[in-house]
Amino acid sequence: MGVELLALAASTSLLAGWRLYLVTFVTGFAMRLGWIDLPEKLATLDVLANPWVLVISGAAALFEFFADKIAFIDSLWDGINTAVRPLGGALLALAIVDPGDPAWQVAAFLLGGGASFLSHSGKAATRAMVNTSPEPFSNVAVSTGEDIATVGLLALALANPVAAALIALILVVASLWLILAARRLLHGVLNRS
Repeated sequence: MGVELLALAASTSLLAGWRLYLVTFVTGFAMRLGWIDLPEKLATLDVLANPWVLVISGAAALFEFFADKIAFIDSLWDGINTAVRPLGGALLALAIVDPGDPAWQVAAFLLGGGASFLSHSGKAATRAMVNTSPEPFSNVAVSTGEDIATVGLLALALANPVAAALIALILVVASLWLILAARRLLHGVLNRS
């Protein structure tokens, strides 16, 4: 198992915690157009280029794009996806690692799911804090930033997985900080009541 494959698995898992459907769609679409040539070890990811997978992930990404811009709808959407995104991230990581080594498969599934859950939790915590703002523009700005960051980091992960993994590590630290900040904010709000 190479460092680059491990870095790619880590990066895509983290991004799936933010935007699972967008990651699935962009990766599959790029594969369909021949922009991404998969090494033989990643042949299982070829399913992402299937027309049905592209339609479903594209429709879900489009729905998420708009739902994520509306305060409180985004929190509802995040609640629904609390189980879906970590599982999707775990499955993406599982598809990237060497299928001949069960130990790596189990490790990738567990770490991929954990990474997705962590980034999803950081995203949901951020949204909970942003939703306390009375104006609607901060939610749109944060959501648009997530869209841009996801596409940019996914492109980087495909072009240079090691650099993307370093950025992913920074995102893990940022996600932990956001979760703790949201916890402090919630604790402060509840203690005022």
